[in-house]
Amino acid sequence: MPEGDTILRAARRIRPVLVGAVPEEIRTPQRRHAADRWPERLSGRAVKSVDPYGKHLFLRFEGDLTLHSHLRMTGAWGVYPCGARWRRAPRRAWLVLRARGSEVVEFDGPLLELMTESRTRFDLRLQALGPDLLADDWDPQRFLRRLRADDPTRAIGDALLDQRIVAGIGNIWKAEGCWGAMIDPWRSVRDVSDEEAVAIVENARPRMLAAADSWRRESNDRHVYKRSGMPCPRCGGRIRSRGQGDDNRTTYWCPDCQR
Repeated sequence: MPEGDTILRAARRIRPVLVGAVPEEIRTPQRRHAADRWPERLSGRAVKSVDPYGKHLFLRFEGDLTLHSHLRMTGAWGVYPCGARWRRAPRRAWLVLRARGSEVVEFDGPLLELMTESRTRFDLRLQALGPDLLADDWDPQRFLRRLRADDPTRAIGDALLDQRIVAGIGNIWKAEGCWGAMIDPWRSVRDVSDEEAVAIVENARPRMLAAADSWRRESNDRHVYKRSGMPCPRCGGRIRSRGQGDDNRTTYWCPDCQR
């Protein structure tokens, strides 16, 4: 699933194309949106901002209208010069916005909806989100308050994936943040101090911001993720993996140096 760094990188690529522009063309090729009349509803409206929040992306138009996207496991955003070949098949495009000689394309997005801006402020799903780890105003105290209000018997690795506690972390940065802070992802929340909990997310934060600046996550910045059975780069112990939480997401960790 695309994590917060992927969404922030997409926002940074989309902004120069769309912000301040009235799209010259808006297409919704996916059949489920054929009757939604988005091209007509958004026609003549300039894009005011492109805002990431955790794993969500908001394209805000004039006139109180916002396109809200969550890519889940399959979606992707792309920006291409007009006429260039897309990295995914055209039949997989759900939304195409053309402006300033480029096309912004959303592919395979399971959640794509046009909302009023006022509705985004009252939508219970969005209001439930925890603080965005990559936001300029990131506040670790807000994260701690959400964490301490959660089930104290829950494993810290599982809690970090809960977007109601902190928005933006997924399976990669959960594993890498715990490794960087030398915290066992299987420890219960009540057995993780405030300092340790903050250390996990603040170990992941600068690495996620760096990843948002690059075209791809550098493989040399992954110390445990998808390295099960390999030696830990810090202590030489054997990296392990197994499913965790209700969703059984695979957790990677070094039992020798993560305590």
